[in-house]
Amino acid sequence: MFEFSSDLLVLLVLAAFVAGFVDSIAGGGGLITIPALLLAGAPPVDALGTNKLQGMFGAASATWSYARHGHVRLGPQALPALLSFAGAILGALTATVLPGRLFGAILPLLLVAIALYFLLRPGLGDIDRARRMTPLLFGATIVPLIGFYDGLFGPGTGSFFMLAYVSLAGFGLLKATAHTKLLNLASNVGGLVLFAWAGAVFWKTGLVMGVAQFAGAQIGARVAMKGGARVIKPLLVLVCLALAIKLVSDPAHPLRIWLGL
Repeated sequence: MFEFSSDLLVLLVLAAFVAGFVDSIAGGGGLITIPALLLAGAPPVDALGTNKLQGMFGAASATWSYARHGHVRLGPQALPALLSFAGAILGALTATVLPGRLFGAILPLLLVAIALYFLLRPGLGDIDRARRMTPLLFGATIVPLIGFYDGLFGPGTGSFFMLAYVSLAGFGLLKATAHTKLLNLASNVGGLVLFAWAGAVFWKTGLVMGVAQFAGAQIGARVAMKGGARVIKPLLVLVCLALAIKLVSDPAHPLRIWLGL
């Protein structure tokens, strides 16, 4: 059985705490924890599975904090959360026949586009705007679609949920963040089910990291609720750009190959 040394485990716990803080505000916590797990020596599949486990704690922590302060009502969101969960399971199953890496070719471009949307779109704040889809249609189509993507590939899921809530559901940034965490929690659980079934989860490490994620998410959610759009918007832009750069930095990334870099 693969084991981490105590020194590496301390570093993984610190990474999880920082990831929980960032993820509770703008998403993208996996940008910190997955590389940390890989650098610690975890095989890629086990790193993804363990990340789902520990990330679940951060999403649950942020969801609880936002719900406790009235920014998301859990009852009406039960069905969308279930659809996100189902979409993630279906996506993970699809990944066994359709490599998620295919999505990596265009993902950096999509993340840059999302960053530019939030950076340049005027009037984005914490006040709700006119919605372009009914809650029923949004929950029945967009939510499971993004959940499917999370199970199939994963990076940037929180950013896609944020974009959908702001641009289609008309939510303000703080409200969108609160609802995103609940659906991200559901898709994390869905992905974890498949990774656990495949035996690709380091349970002890994931649970210890999960405690740190929980604590970091509590602090991050409080910062987001206090600062609102003033904090969420710039961090969301930075996370999207950082994830795009991280993906393209891989020498084997299709964009680098196509551009001859």
